Amino acid sequence: MVHAEKVALIYEGGGMRNAYTAAVVDRLIYNSVTFGWVGGISAGATHTANYLSGDRVRARKCFVEFGADPRTGGVRSFLRGTGYFNAEYIYEAVGLPDADLPFDWEAFHANPTPFRIGATRADTGETVYFGREDAPTVQDLMRRVRCSSTLPGLMPVPEVGGVEYVDGALGKSGGLPVDAAIDDGFEKFLIIRTRPRGFRRTPPRSPQLIRRMLRKRPVVADLMLTRHERYNKACELIEDLEQSGQAKVFYPENMKIANIERNFPKLQQAFNYGLEQTQREWDEWIQFLGN
Repeated sequence: MVHAEKVALIYEGGGMRNAYTAAVVDRLIYNSVTFGWVGGISAGATHTANYLSGDRVRARKCFVEFGADPRTGGVRSFLRGTGYFNAEYIYEAVGLPDADLPFDWEAFHANPTPFRIGATRADTGETVYFGREDAPTVQDLMRRVRCSSTLPGLMPVPEVGGVEYVDGALGKSGGLPVDAAIDDGFEKFLIIRTRPRGFRRTPPRSPQLIRRMLRKRPVVADLMLTRHERYNKACELIEDLEQSGQAKVFYPENMKIANIERNFPKLQQAFNYGLEQTQREWDEWIQFLGN
């Protein structure tokens, strides 16, 4: 067991690319590694919840078997109006007791580790970091994970307290919530990325199309058009933290899937690649966490 109480664990999102980093969640749980703080955005919010519940099986199935399950989305789901990813089913139905992939609420609730799940207000563009105080029930938690993961234009937009929320990656961190950990007082970080070292985002190719698609939510359109600026700034911060010795960063070295991948063999292969890389880097992580 390793208790890194002075280290913040941060998960990047990336849709089904998180099948690769689900292996990280699996290994951290298996080896009983705990942290002083955990945070994530979008698919990273799902990793956050699964990690804190201590459920290795669910951590994997969410992005492998379940990622390929036709009930979780696809073109037909999109045409029916339930979204390319059927978020209501994925987040708010499947995790309930006796459902298809139940979430261990009791274990999660008993885990005292502070956490943050980032989402973006669709009306103002404000970044909101939900924490334990915002999730007194499994339904409250999963609604907020859904908010963090909602891709505008591809998924129906959920509400919390009458406010619409979309993907936290559109907010001030660009999808890499190091800022939230710093604001909560942390100076040392294990950061789990889903993009390779050196990756930078570029401006969207079709800004007019984005504005047309999101004409009813112009603030969200603006955020999508400028996300690359915030994301790239966060990448630079992470690299500075790594250079100063404050961060250990996991960069996938063999990522062969995209964020909308739904092919089971490819998702399974991504998990296996992630597992191999995690095991190869493991001793370095433990040394970093122990210092």
